[in-house]
Amino acid sequence: MKQTILVTGASSGFGLLIANKLHQSGYHVIGTSRNPQKYQAEMPFKLLALDIADDDSIESFGKELFSQIKQLDVLINNAGYLVTGLAEETSVEIGKQQFETNFWGTIKLTNKLLPYFRKQKQGKIITVGSLLGLVSLPNVAYYAASKHALEGYFKALRLELNQFNIQVSMVEPSSFKTNIGNSANNEKGDIRDYDLFRQKITSYTKEQFMNAPGPEPVMNTVLKIVNKKTPKYSYPVGKGSSMILTMQRFAYSVLEKSVLKSINAAK
Repeated sequence: MKQTILVTGASSGFGLLIANKLHQSGYHVIGTSRNPQKYQAEMPFKLLALDIADDDSIESFGKELFSQIKQLDVLINNAGYLVTGLAEETSVEIGKQQFETNFWGTIKLTNKLLPYFRKQKQGKIITVGSLLGLVSLPNVAYYAASKHALEGYFKALRLELNQFNIQVSMVEPSSFKTNIGNSANNEKGDIRDYDLFRQKITSYTKEQFMNAPGPEPVMNTVLKIVNKKTPKYSYPVGKGSSMILTMQRFAYSVLEKSVLKSINAAK
């Protein structure tokens, strides 16, 4: 019997690529989108309507999902978006909106589905976080903070759900080529003291996205977790990610100097 896998935010970016990979690998995939009618004709898997920033949408989605399936084997939390902007120049209101989707939306949907997983006494919850949930960088303070928050929450949840044979894992990609940069909410600052740094960090970020590798390693990592009987918690993905995390843990001052040097070298 095919495993049924739910992938949130499956109409673009990592979500679309992951859902397609799982579908091609023989799994029964259900994706979500805020506008499924817009994308369904292009998809080889079923799309259901879901806005994780809307409580009513989460409530109605839960009912719709289990009217169509009897069992959910894997939840892949992927839906979210990117806010960019220097910390002082980004309003707290924008920061709250970032958390409402990336953190609270992910948590609310997970909690909505947990009773079904507990009843089954099995399942996997895989959340697509970010290396920025472990190591932050300039110009993404609220995005990084939302991903840090997910790390803390799911670390606790993993320990709590172990008794029910429910596995919890995080995938933490570094920079890969997806449309997240193009669809980002870019907050424009006007504090003159930051003018030169803002120019440098914008140039640095564009260069990073331009030179980023394709997203295949992320898709393969998710497939690996789905297939593994007892996956571990943390899966950093991307060139140099292990080295960056080691430097963060044992030599943060070296990492800090390296990052600032790269930014200042940007044209």
